[in-house]
Amino acid sequence: HGQPSCWSSPQSPAPQDCHLCEAAGAKGSQGRERKQNTRRGGAGEAPGDLLGEEPAAGAPRSQPHIIFILADDQGFRDVGYHGSEIRTPTLDKLAAEGVKLENYYVQPMCTPSRSQLITGKYQIHTGLQHSIIRPTQPNCLPLDNVTLPQKLKEVGYSTHMVGKWHLGFYRRECMPTQRGFDSFFGSLLGSGDYYTHFKCDSPGICGYDLYENDNAAWDHDNGIYSTQMYTQKVQQILASHNPRKPIFLYIAYQAVHSPLQAPGRYFEHYRSINNINRRRYAAMLACLDEAINNVTLALRKYGYYENSIIIYSSDNGGQPMAGGSNWPLRGSKGTYWEGGIRAVGFVHSPLLKNKGSVCKELVHITDWFPTLITLAEGQIDEDIQLDGYDVWETISEGRRSPRVDILHNIDPIYTKAKNGSWAAGYGIWNTAIQSAIRVNHWKLLTGNPGYSDWVPPQAFSNAGPNRWHNERVSWSAGKTVWLFNITADPYERVDLSARHPEVVKQLLRRLSQFNKTAVPVRYPPKDPRSNPKLNGGVWGPWFKEDEKKKKSDKSKGANKQKKMKKKKKASRKKGQSFHCRSRLAGG
Repeated sequence: HGQPSCWSSPQSPAPQDCHLCEAAGAKGSQGRERKQNTRRGGAGEAPGDLLGEEPAAGAPRSQPHIIFILADDQGFRDVGYHGSEIRTPTLDKLAAEGVKLENYYVQPMCTPSRSQLITGKYQIHTGLQHSIIRPTQPNCLPLDNVTLPQKLKEVGYSTHMVGKWHLGFYRRECMPTQRGFDSFFGSLLGSGDYYTHFKCDSPGICGYDLYENDNAAWDHDNGIYSTQMYTQKVQQILASHNPRKPIFLYIAYQAVHSPLQAPGRYFEHYRSINNINRRRYAAMLACLDEAINNVTLALRKYGYYENSIIIYSSDNGGQPMAGGSNWPLRGSKGTYWEGGIRAVGFVHSPLLKNKGSVCKELVHITDWFPTLITLAEGQIDEDIQLDGYDVWETISEGRRSPRVDILHNIDPIYTKAKNGSWAAGYGIWNTAIQSAIRVNHWKLLTGNPGYSDWVPPQAFSNAGPNRWHNERVSWSAGKTVWLFNITADPYERVDLSARHPEVVKQLLRRLSQFNKTAVPVRYPPKDPRSNPKLNGGVWGPWFKEDEKKKKSDKSKGANKQKKMKKKKKASRKKGQSFHCRSRLAGG
């Protein structure tokens, strides 16, 4: 494509040859220009151009049905085609007949990935850049963000969500049905019991967490395992909808997130796994694989399949202490090492041009927003500043990705690295701050990047994972900057920050540029009114609008009084304040 070989070759250059690709960092400004051109997902292009000029094979008869399946905490290794001992025949077959995404990134935790999927924006642009939304926090995805289902509804889609929300619920306006979904059946929190749908956030702060639309679904409290219950709901939705009308179905399974629970029959193939967490995890994944098979059978049975696009993704890396495996990647869920953010993902669709292929181009979870809206023949408003790109041609036709970088995150309130400093960041960036960025082949991490071990499969042979089996890392004291060539070294074993200081500086500048666009972090303290005991034993909206109005009216009155007082003081003390400022300036 007329670019240097170090850009276009899917093969990995040797780490010592990384200087050949130093220009990649310098291409950042060009990447920005490309981003401005493609930032709105090619909304101006005719939808037919994306799927083939002729309305023959490979082109939809109409707007495609979109089925987005999001697994929870599935590790990078935890799929058959990545070498897992856990059998996933459905996922393997769907991926083999579709397009495997083998350079695909998400965020390291639940809320961040879900927020970026549904808005097409990085966390720094929604205020959700720190941790997750806790059950007791008066917080949710900011209401001024347009969501994917809202945009799809504009062009005639029926929109349905089944599964885990985890984007906040303290106000009624935060609920899924208020954010673009015609129907919602699932849980609001990040985790809970798979059978009782009960969750304790802390001792005494416990409640029921299963909803149908805006109300607690007590009628469904029948002890049905959530993976199976959600699949039954999907089957009902497909059976009752007209397949001639487009549907967006967002299926966010609870599996394979802890607690580790599964029906007994799924254990039969995994008795030989000694590690109890890994054995339970394997059973949960086997049940999930069967569930996805049942979803695809329903798509065929009710007439959706031929005009459908099925996207499968994990929301973040696996958690080894809870049975997940990211081998041979480094780190785990909750970290910015590859094991936390490089995900299992594929697209399966009769509408794909290059079926049975592997996409090694850079794709990020924010890209689904513009990609799916464009496929749905929707328009992306000019004033929506997206961080995602339309990557359909990249996936379907094997073209180059418009994406040249990914801001993995900047978290200004995460625990600061003790030895981080502006000096370590060449005066460009404070390396005490947790951040990570990818530009072409290069990846830079600063601050405290989190649990950094490699956890090989044999670590699960005992009751562990046994830390003795892990490859431990002892960095020299004071280290707060890492640089890797991910194409050459996907397992992050060779730190090149000392060898390539110019590349480090380029990526630090890029971080600094991103940081100038960040909005303040939203991470409020917990609200005692969130206690389910005050809400009929259910986790649900607790912040009442009338209370809010009363408070805002009071605060407006108080603010007026304060302003009047300030004005009076200012007029009395103008000279004094001037002298005070001049003394400070002189000191």
